[in-house]
Amino acid sequence: MRRLRAWGNDLIGFLFLPETDKWLTVLRVGLGLQVTVYALFLKSDWQYLFAGTGKGLVSRELGEAIISFDSPFIPKLGWLVTLGGHVNIGEETVLSVAWACLLVAGCCLLLGLFCRPAAISAWFLHLCAAQSGGLLAYGADNFMTMGLFYLMLSPLPDRYSLDHWLGKTKPKNPQLLGFWRRVLQLHLCLVYFFGGLGKSLGSGWWDGSNLWRALIRPPFDIISPDILIRFKYLLPILGISICLIELGYVFCIWMKKTRFIWLVCIVAMHIAIGLTMGMYLFALIMIVLNLAAFGPDFGSLFLAYRERFRPVLPERLSP
Repeated sequence: MRRLRAWGNDLIGFLFLPETDKWLTVLRVGLGLQVTVYALFLKSDWQYLFAGTGKGLVSRELGEAIISFDSPFIPKLGWLVTLGGHVNIGEETVLSVAWACLLVAGCCLLLGLFCRPAAISAWFLHLCAAQSGGLLAYGADNFMTMGLFYLMLSPLPDRYSLDHWLGKTKPKNPQLLGFWRRVLQLHLCLVYFFGGLGKSLGSGWWDGSNLWRALIRPPFDIISPDILIRFKYLLPILGISICLIELGYVFCIWMKKTRFIWLVCIVAMHIAIGLTMGMYLFALIMIVLNLAAFGPDFGSLFLAYRERFRPVLPERLSP
């Protein structure tokens, strides 16, 4: 009984470890930047991607019908279009307003203004867009939805936001801040572990063939095949390295001696994905989530290094 009670106390201590809100600032600013860039990237194609039958690239109704098989309660842009139709607002206007609201929500998160409403609005509108364009969505959309979900539930506003400076809000509960950071950490560990496990089970990542196929498939074929052939001996090494980094993440990211090294490796991996495959939004969201979950206290880190490398001045001679 005592052992069970001790385990319970250890679990509570692990889940509710007190934290400052600096990680929340990183998450808020990073997701604000992500949402803003996402909206700006899609500005010219927003209507084309999400218009109804006969007006867009792929009918929005088709994507929403497929999503409805999973659950009719998943938010979709069609809800907003239907709601606008009841008050005689056209589809094009509704979609334009939805895009503008998403952009404003991203900017508000960047500034830390109306943090909670902005986070909820960004999560809802992005989820609607991702589900309505499900046939065109990819991993970045899933991780954006995940990050915004955790952000809107976290104890906002953080002390570096405009909301805090204008409203003089009280400091948040450190244990509650620690809980939501811990949830984000555990979620990322599961993502990388099972991602690495799935890659390791086949031979494609061990011999580099999966990496080759990923780099030559349009529209991700930024690097010329001639260059890839010239350095083909590196593909198996890179493939094995990716498997080891993802599998080792769940273990090495928790240990102080290896945390910074593994964080640098995982960030470098996502930067490489962004630069070599053009998946800039995916790279950005993964870097933001990792820095928020396991990133160091950069202010304290800078002060520590400054103290470490500060030149030793000769002591003054006493008179």
